[in-house]
Amino acid sequence: MPVVVDESNGMEKLVLKSEQGAIAEVYLHGAHVVSWQDATGKDLMFTSKQAIFKPPKAIRGGVPVCFPQFGQLGPLGQHGFARNTKFDLLQETADSATLVLKAVGDEDEKYPYPFELTVRVQLGQQGHAPTFTQEVAANNTGSEEMSFTAALHTYFKISAIGNVAVSGLDGVTYTDSLQGGQRMQQSGDVIFDQEVDRIYLAVPDSGVQISDSGSGAVFEVHKAGFPDAVVWNPWVAKAQAMADFGDEEHKEMLCIEPAVAGSGPYKLAPGETWSGSQTLVYKAA
Repeated sequence: MPVVVDESNGMEKLVLKSEQGAIAEVYLHGAHVVSWQDATGKDLMFTSKQAIFKPPKAIRGGVPVCFPQFGQLGPLGQHGFARNTKFDLLQETADSATLVLKAVGDEDEKYPYPFELTVRVQLGQQGHAPTFTQEVAANNTGSEEMSFTAALHTYFKISAIGNVAVSGLDGVTYTDSLQGGQRMQQSGDVIFDQEVDRIYLAVPDSGVQISDSGSGAVFEVHKAGFPDAVVWNPWVAKAQAMADFGDEEHKEMLCIEPAVAGSGPYKLAPGETWSGSQTLVYKAA
């Protein structure tokens, strides 16, 4: 599929479509996936109705690519600069796209390291369930060691935040960003009746599940290369404080993010490449 210009905002994007009829939209700005729909047109990812489509502003929703920093775990601005930067299209088919950011080291004075970051998106199918795979690879093209944190900041569309439970994290240690980074241990499923902002450490790759009793659907999140996983919902006060987020939109979204975060930064020697991926499986009721 060729690059097209979105008439609503003037930004360049790709529209991918699987053989089964699932669709994903990927903007060149930030290699940012803003939409994943099943064959019926049901939105599986959340993007805010208040999202600002005006570079270099990051887009609120979908899958922001946080690199070379997650959150404030480093000297850069929130979530680094990849999500605010235009990528180049390397390769595309009807149902996949690969984009690249070739950083030369002068993008931010606080991060003087050249690198190439590639992001590949692939639509697929597992039985009757649509799948979405996203792979990222960072190559150190400079002459010094570079360290980074990262995340695929995925926003899932849900029926209502009170209807969901996250399983697969029982017994896993996490740092609670709302408790000054205090370390705690998950007991049972994660449920939501207030703000949640946690980094789960050394999360098994075998998968995390979001069960939505309101729709009867289940999302499976499988990761590789990312040691950690972030679970986030801003709840009422933070939702109201964000200009690019609706006051009530916290009720219809949940972020589960494979990450290099609480386990510490990844150190990449000159010429080395690191890669990580996530595969999402949507099982309708």
